[in-house]
Amino acid sequence: MPRQGRIQSGTGVYHVMMRGINRQRIFEDSEDHYTFLQCLRSAQEQYTPLGDRLPNSCHYYAYALMSNHFHILLHAKDDTVGNIVKRIASSYVYYFNRKYGRDGHLFKERFRSEPCEDWTYFVTLLRYIHQNPVKAGMVSRVSDYEFTSWHEYLGRADFFPLCNVNVVLGRISIDELTALVDAPLDNDVSCIEYEDERERSMSDDSVMLCLKDEFGITDGQQIQKLGKEERDVILAALLRRHAGVRQLQRLTGIGKNIISNVLKTIY
Repeated sequence: MPRQGRIQSGTGVYHVMMRGINRQRIFEDSEDHYTFLQCLRSAQEQYTPLGDRLPNSCHYYAYALMSNHFHILLHAKDDTVGNIVKRIASSYVYYFNRKYGRDGHLFKERFRSEPCEDWTYFVTLLRYIHQNPVKAGMVSRVSDYEFTSWHEYLGRADFFPLCNVNVVLGRISIDELTALVDAPLDNDVSCIEYEDERERSMSDDSVMLCLKDEFGITDGQQIQKLGKEERDVILAALLRRHAGVRQLQRLTGIGKNIISNVLKTIY
């Protein structure tokens, strides 16, 4: 079946989402997050053959860096959204592979995008992107998560600015925008999402946080080394929180049938 063409935006504004291949983590530590932000900045820079700086090829309005995917709200000006995302991804993959001694693909081949054609949906996307860490169960408040652009809007970012905050705040006050960002979006709001976000009640980040806080486990693969009784207690605790069978299989390396058998004992 032929691949569908990407829907073009009449305004040049797009919401972009890209995830790690096979849902793998793309950020392991703070250095990775900061390097990705540098890739965002480099991707918008343009120069003449003589090295003189040209206007940026794109503007950013929002971003959220999750553990295995990212969201960006951008305005493609002097280049296509595909070229911009390609520059971001290729620069980061080069860094990531060198740092972690790996090769090959890091991101799923085709990123997802949707056009933003009006101000109302633009504000919805600002809310949705900044609320991602809350929705994933990583933090309780938007401002508690470090790696989103919301800190730029609050004037509290501890790294270089990337987003055209003043353009947005020229149309809506920070007090009004804060109230909107802090108010959860309705469940029927439709934005592109990380695969299975709606279907699964527990995100990968929430699973790993639970393992760390409740069981002192920092690597899901460690569960394989535990005794059967201790292993099943941990799996049951996660399943009661509505972690998925396939999700746990992927994060722990434990067989699907074993996890399914534990599931049968608690329902």
